[in-house]
Amino acid sequence: MLTLDKFEEASEIVKYATQETKLIYSAYLSLQTGNKVYLKPENMQFTGAYKVRGAYYKLSTLTEEERQRGLITASAGNHAQGVAYAAKCNHVKATIVMPNTTPLIKVNRTKSYGAEVVLFGDVYDEACAHAYELAEEKGYTFIHPFDDLAVATGQGTVAMEIFKDLPLVDYILVPIGGGGLATGVSTLAKLLNPKIKVIGVEPAGANCLQASLKEGHIVTLDSINTIADGTAVKTPGSKIFPYLSKNLDDIITVEDEELVVAFLDMVENHKMIVENSGLLTVAALKHLDAKNARIVSILSGGNMDVITMSSVVQQGLILRDRIFTVSVLLPDKPGELSRVSEVIAKQSGNVIKLEHNQFVSINRNAAVELRITLEAFGPEHKKQIIVALHQNGYKPKAVRTIM
Repeated sequence: MLTLDKFEEASEIVKYATQETKLIYSAYLSLQTGNKVYLKPENMQFTGAYKVRGAYYKLSTLTEEERQRGLITASAGNHAQGVAYAAKCNHVKATIVMPNTTPLIKVNRTKSYGAEVVLFGDVYDEACAHAYELAEEKGYTFIHPFDDLAVATGQGTVAMEIFKDLPLVDYILVPIGGGGLATGVSTLAKLLNPKIKVIGVEPAGANCLQASLKEGHIVTLDSINTIADGTAVKTPGSKIFPYLSKNLDDIITVEDEELVVAFLDMVENHKMIVENSGLLTVAALKHLDAKNARIVSILSGGNMDVITMSSVVQQGLILRDRIFTVSVLLPDKPGELSRVSEVIAKQSGNVIKLEHNQFVSINRNAAVELRITLEAFGPEHKKQIIVALHQNGYKPKAVRTIM
């Protein structure tokens, strides 16, 4: 069972493998929401995520015989690194099964801790099934990434640190994949203060716990579709489900587009890299019905590869109208491109790409399409540029931006 004594024990043990991530007050998010918002930056852990807490504590509970058999687990990345790091600290062999879709940075970092990595399947559930097969075949000790009470106890040490920094916290927002972190955090939070509100946050395209709570029993989703790869889970944990049912006050779901915008906010306003799953609790803030409350958003991890990061930044700029594309029709004659450029320049618009298509009409004197991709300061500046183009005789039409 998850008890206060066990949480206290875990809090002392995990200190050997973690650094205490102090709460960061967010003036920006506080202003946006009308609350006092604090960030719990588990993206700053040694392994880049909170998962090392549960893995290290779980390892401390194993017998010597279980350790000597070697460890195996399945993970989309962060639990993999947690187990690999914990195994390295204890001089134990570890094998990690990861989905083929796992970002390269997570694969390489897992290997860097000395673990053997096996890539299998397209989603966590397929990787997990293969890990169970290998455990049976080779006799490894399986460490489940979330459906394990000892692992969940280790993850709950996040809440212990939150209460230490902010004893009067009103809300804790916690990301949910399989539910291990949410189990530990919500259970300990309710033990320390039954009045606190603990809100789980899932990607809308992988809301397995929300579906399960609605039905009153474990539900497996037919499919999942989300950029939050660390929380892309079809089935929540059955062992921890009773704790989640009892201790979570609500679940908020977040669309992928909201995560993209949240990433941009974190980079620009907090100078922090947070992976998509870790951004769930930031994106959920605007859905929370609370005012003048003390809120902690747990940033569960920051392991994001550079290619994904680049794509998310571009999409975030587009969604924020910082980059946009317009199409205008003009006569195919010298000087027209210069005229359009002058109009944009006078409004301080910055042209970053041009596409000149002479073949949209048989009559080239009447219609040549010019697609202009621009950089702007935001929605108001975008509107200002479009109005100026109208006033100068052009009829700009917004089109999809393709970088």
